[in-house]
Amino acid sequence: MQVTIDSNSGFCFGVVYAIQQAEEELEVNGHLYCLGDIVHNNMEVDRLKGKGLEIINHEQLQQLHDCKVLIRAHGEPPSTYQTAIKNNIELIDASCPVVLKLQNRVRGSYDEITDTGNGQVVIYGEKGHAEVNGLVGQTGGKAIVVKTEEDLDQIDFNKPVHFFSQTTKAHLVLNKCKKPFSNE
Repeated sequence: MQVTIDSNSGFCFGVVYAIQQAEEELEVNGHLYCLGDIVHNNMEVDRLKGKGLEIINHEQLQQLHDCKVLIRAHGEPPSTYQTAIKNNIELIDASCPVVLKLQNRVRGSYDEITDTGNGQVVIYGEKGHAEVNGLVGQTGGKAIVVKTEEDLDQIDFNKPVHFFSQTTKAHLVLNKCKKPFSNE
């Protein structure tokens, strides 16, 4: 049997960049904190742990001072950057540029809604996922996260909807929605 691996398979460029950033720092200093798993791949996470990568959560980040922390490709909410400044933490920001662009678009929509007093930001994605947490953070926690048809009940369809999707979601079927989305 011959097995051929597609040359385009593997981690996305954002994850590849984050891994490169981690490897470079680990080569120099032998230790690096990473806020959450750098990739959804246990073998790769274990390989990097063997080189000195230490996975931490947001609670642990609050306790750190005067060190370096890698921000993985999923991006982070503004509160993470505020914690880093407060605790003199140097961030190695490996946020994917696609995610950063989406965060900026969500933030821009939220600012527009705040200025006009009318509308809502809705994000299609996995509640609690790191990328979605970063997106929701752009709205000060006010975005509505939807994943299922039942979640659509959270939306006020009498107001404009600024609709975004987590970058890692494959597709969305809105034709089952009994309430039409506004195209305003």
